[in-house]
Amino acid sequence: MTSILGISAFYHDSAAAIIIDGNIIAAAQEERFSRKKHDPRYPFHAVQYVLEESNLSLNEVDHIVFFEKPFLKFERLLETYMAFAPRGFKSFSLSMPIWLREKLFQKKYLFDKLKEHDKSFNDITKIKFSEHHYSHAASAFFPSPFEEAIILTLDGVGEWATTTVAVGKKNKLEIVKEIHFPHSLGLLYSAFTYYTGFKVNSGEYKLMGLAPYGKPIFRDTILNKLIDLKEDGSFKLDMNYFNYATGLTMTNNKFSKIFGHPVRDPKKDLLTQFHMDIASSIQAVTEEIVLRITKNILSKYKIKNLCLAGGVALNCVANGKILKEKIFENIWIQPAAGDAGGSLGAALAYWHHELKKPRVEFKDKMKGSYLGPKFENNFIEKKLKSLKANYKKYNREEMISLIAKELSNEKTVGWFQGRMEFGPRALGGRSILADPRSEKMQKELNLKIKFRESFRPFAPSVLREDVNEWFELNNESPYMLLVSEVKKNKQIKMNAEDEKLFGIDKLNVKRSSVPAITHVDYSARIQTVHKDTNPRYYDLITEFKKNTNCPVLVNTSFNVRGEPIVCSIDDAFNCFMGTNLDILVIEDFVLFKNRQDKSLIKDYKNKFELD
Repeated sequence: MTSILGISAFYHDSAAAIIIDGNIIAAAQEERFSRKKHDPRYPFHAVQYVLEESNLSLNEVDHIVFFEKPFLKFERLLETYMAFAPRGFKSFSLSMPIWLREKLFQKKYLFDKLKEHDKSFNDITKIKFSEHHYSHAASAFFPSPFEEAIILTLDGVGEWATTTVAVGKKNKLEIVKEIHFPHSLGLLYSAFTYYTGFKVNSGEYKLMGLAPYGKPIFRDTILNKLIDLKEDGSFKLDMNYFNYATGLTMTNNKFSKIFGHPVRDPKKDLLTQFHMDIASSIQAVTEEIVLRITKNILSKYKIKNLCLAGGVALNCVANGKILKEKIFENIWIQPAAGDAGGSLGAALAYWHHELKKPRVEFKDKMKGSYLGPKFENNFIEKKLKSLKANYKKYNREEMISLIAKELSNEKTVGWFQGRMEFGPRALGGRSILADPRSEKMQKELNLKIKFRESFRPFAPSVLREDVNEWFELNNESPYMLLVSEVKKNKQIKMNAEDEKLFGIDKLNVKRSSVPAITHVDYSARIQTVHKDTNPRYYDLITEFKKNTNCPVLVNTSFNVRGEPIVCSIDDAFNCFMGTNLDILVIEDFVLFKNRQDKSLIKDYKNKFELD
């Protein structure tokens, strides 16, 4: 038996994963345990959890692999400073002490941290280092159902690479093409995230959600001024407009001048039609780049399967465009596509690449991405008693029947079942569920439960066998990473008055028979639900369909704005008591809000800082 622990840390979304004989046993992000969103610190709790899940002490683990090479990253920092000097001395002088204290001598730093789990751990030679983009590529290819595939990774920056193309065959994976820092699609997208007043490395999905409210009127400005885009999708950014290589901000005044507005201050400035048009424009450019790259690599390598990873692979709108244009026959996207997934990729890369172990079967090995902690009924009951919760235990059939009925009566439900998801999406393990047919649900969920901007869209979970009846999609999308249009016969066309509306005003127009999940451009970010990976969630939607003829539920992550997705019973109960959720279901236990002790209600709205 060979066990490999993978770790990603020290930038954002620290995580740990463990594999035994090539099988993925457990994986989780540190933020879920620490309750600090995108926690970048050494993932102590995540490592502790994956060790417990695999019944191993740290000393029994055979190999420990970190997801990137700190020396290469340090080299990039030095070379970047040399290239741009004397500009950038401030950011250089700020980052140096941290590098010299923690990051440069990472092996020793990791060794000391790992000893905290197990005093008898004393073999520093067990610690190995993968490369950032190789870890991403391995996380996308090795768990995929494909014997061979092209793997495209797009993110901010690893050591040097920002975009890589790799070819995977059986247990071999080779990077064949790279674009290097400072030229980065991820950092370009983040520059616009910063410019529109959202937080870099967490607000990118807001920018994507805002895009359909605008028109891409700045698309050509971006392509003419900021980026030199070639026919094959390769690109170079004009660094005169950006500050991230040397400064403490993403963009500079020259950047603002092109668009005629300063950087939005989220504390003072409201989102306007201008910001929606900017979001629409950078989204259009991103899609153009991704489509050019994918068309080029298909014609060059003639392999019909595509795997995606890296933070840009979470841009499900761009992913949907690749699918819609039928560039590749099959697409598989790593659900933890960002840096968290690097922990898993590092472990898998070591198993297949360094130890030369074969891939035994070609099927999706991510287990629905349900790789986090779960809890037994006895433990849950003790916990609920200690929290002074009012609850009732049901058998499974009764619980499913009751909750499906409550959902059809427009009740909102916190759904806490089985193992927690790995990656940024709730997939029916730690979810908030609602009726998609309700016209008021999107606004209500955003403002009263998630405490976030009203424009943010919600995703549908749909039974796999019914997906093509409701959406222009007939593929599996288990990880909610593909966007497709709602079927024409389910859409409600806008009248002349509605067509005249601008921006957020479009939000209140009913667009389909499932308005709560239909975005303003008639699209939806789809999760297909499969009986084999999440039978309980599948049964709930099946029961809801029996009652309503609708095989779809609204599925959003179980948390409020700025909070990581809930992980423990305490997290779930606190979020339930601090929001306007009607019902909480934890395994077989059902809690109704109106039956709880009023003194347990929490002020949750200001508990977490804006993300």
